[in-house]
Amino acid sequence: MARLYAATGDGFARLDESGEAWTVELSLWGSGTQCLAVDPNDPDTVFVGLRDGGVRRSVDGGRNWVDCQLPEPGVFSLAVSAADGAVYAGTEPSRLFRTEDRGESWRELEALLALPSRPNWSFPPRPWTSHVRWIAPSPHDPGLLLVGIELGGLMRSTDGGQSWQDHRPGAQPDVHSLAWHSHTAGRAYEAGGGGAAFSTDAGETWPADDGRDRHYTWSVTVDPDDPDCWYVSASTGPFAAHGRGDPQARIYRRRDGELWQPLTDGLPEPLPAMPYALLATDGRLFAGLADGQLWEGRDRGDSWTPLQLRGGALDALVALALATH
Repeated sequence: MARLYAATGDGFARLDESGEAWTVELSLWGSGTQCLAVDPNDPDTVFVGLRDGGVRRSVDGGRNWVDCQLPEPGVFSLAVSAADGAVYAGTEPSRLFRTEDRGESWRELEALLALPSRPNWSFPPRPWTSHVRWIAPSPHDPGLLLVGIELGGLMRSTDGGQSWQDHRPGAQPDVHSLAWHSHTAGRAYEAGGGGAAFSTDAGETWPADDGRDRHYTWSVTVDPDDPDCWYVSASTGPFAAHGRGDPQARIYRRRDGELWQPLTDGLPEPLPAMPYALLATDGRLFAGLADGQLWEGRDRGDSWTPLQLRGGALDALVALALATH
């Protein structure tokens, strides 16, 4: 049976699969939880990032939490490296931190802020600042690290963040999410404000994709068994995606030799709320929507059903992580 962790933008939810339904446990309500990461070697250890409260850590699957005392309070991104267990936190204003003792102490990776493009980093709704939207440590190489700045570019380090390459050729500069393939070294994926992109050379270059009727992409995930099967959520633009109106949103799948295909069997068409979170695992695909709906796609997204939740409703979903399967 699977366990999912979810950030709602306000709190944290643990969802345990139980037959045909999922049992929901809520915590950290009112905290502004907006991102999360799970230790790949310990599914009970989970980190969350708060809008104005730093990083919290749980070692019992989200039932109890401790403050990790991050120096910067506004956390927008978290990641735990499968290669060496290091934990990364990205903030607004844009700063990047690393801990090697699960949050007991932090070290800032200051070289990120020395990149030539930094003076031009600017998040449109708050143009005086920017933030580290996504952190993607390679699961194959502890030194290889991708970082997305919203809005600023996709940056790459090959030495654990001690030095950086500036925005990578072909990548979307408005980075929303990044992913590595867990088994195929060198394969990486991006969803951004102007479309999606992929890399076959460990993030050095990023050929752009094509073939969708919606280009404002937000979440990206990849099938763990097939590096050529990946997914994005997309809307017609930022105001549609994040406003209170109709986002005209869809979930798309791309497979080797095929163009992007909208996944619609069982889903509302178009989706009434933006899919902020996608997660692919073992032929199953999970989608978390901005209004709190959770959907499961079977057969790599060919058919969809809503998850039946017991114990509490979710008012929004902004991030998902898989704990066990």
